[in-house]
Amino acid sequence: MKDFDIDRFRYDGENSFKIKKAPTKVDDLYEDDVHYEALLRQQASEIDSWQERMFSQNRYGLVAVFQALDAAGKDGTIKAVFTGTNPTGVRVSSFKRPSEKELEHDFLWRSWRELPERGMIGVFNRSYYEEVLVTKVHPEILTESQRLPEKATDDLDKLFKHRYDAIRDMEKYLYRNGFSTVKFFLHISKKEQAERLISRIEDQEKNWKFEEGDVDEREHWDAYQDAYEAAVNETATENAPWYVIPADDKKNMRLLVGRILIHELKKLPITEPQPDDERFAELQKLISVIEGQ
Repeated sequence: MKDFDIDRFRYDGENSFKIKKAPTKVDDLYEDDVHYEALLRQQASEIDSWQERMFSQNRYGLVAVFQALDAAGKDGTIKAVFTGTNPTGVRVSSFKRPSEKELEHDFLWRSWRELPERGMIGVFNRSYYEEVLVTKVHPEILTESQRLPEKATDDLDKLFKHRYDAIRDMEKYLYRNGFSTVKFFLHISKKEQAERLISRIEDQEKNWKFEEGDVDEREHWDAYQDAYEAAVNETATENAPWYVIPADDKKNMRLLVGRILIHELKKLPITEPQPDDERFAELQKLISVIEGQ
C-alpha cells in the first residue's frame, strides 16, 4: 500500500476538528481492483494475527465504534475489514432504534451489555454516540421516547454536556481496565450520499437497503454536521481517539480503517505466546498416553 499518514485523520483532543475542512475523498491507496483485494486480504490476515495474540494473553480488548450518516458504508466496511478474522474473536453489535426495554434504562445501558470480553474485538455498528447525534438533531426524542425527568431536559446544553462527560468517563474507565476504544466517523459528502440513495431506489435488488426516513434526514444535513463536529471535539482523547475517514470512495475507506485498526492493535502491550520448555517437556509425556487410548 502507498505510504499514507494516518495521523492526518486522527483526533485525540489536541487539535480541534472542523468538519468543513475534513476531506471526504483522498488519493487512491490502491492501483486497481486486484491490488485492492490483495491489500484487503493482507490487512485482514494482520488483524486476525493480532487478535489471536490478544486472545492468547487474555488481558486486553478493543472496541471499534463506527458512526456515519446513512449510506456512508458502515455495514460494508465492517464486513470487508473483518472478513478473514476468526469469528470467535470478533463480536459485532448493531444499534438500531432503541427497544422498549432499552428505553427503560439510561442511555449507556444497551452498549454496556455488548462490550467484548478480554481478548476480543467488539465492533459497534452505531453506538452510544447516537445519543449525542440523533437526539441532538431531534431533541423531542428525549421527552417523547426516553422519558427523562422534566428537569433533565430544561437545559439541553447542560444535558448534552453531561452526556459527553459520561461518554469520556466510560471510555476512560474501559481503558483503565484494558479495553481500548477506537472510533471511526465515516465522512461522506452530501452529493455522494445522494447518489448512493438514488442507486438503492433504481436497483430493485437494493430496495431493501432504502428507508424513506433517509430522505427526511437529509433535510437536517447541516444539523448533523454540527452534531458530529461537536461529538468529535467533546470526546476525542489520547486513549479513545476519533478517526475521521473520507468515505466517498469505499475501497479507500476500508483500507484506511484496516490500517488504523492494525496500528491501534500494535499499540497494545501484547506479544506472541512465548515457548515454555518445561511445559513442552511435560506435554511430550502425554503423547504415549494418547496413543495408548
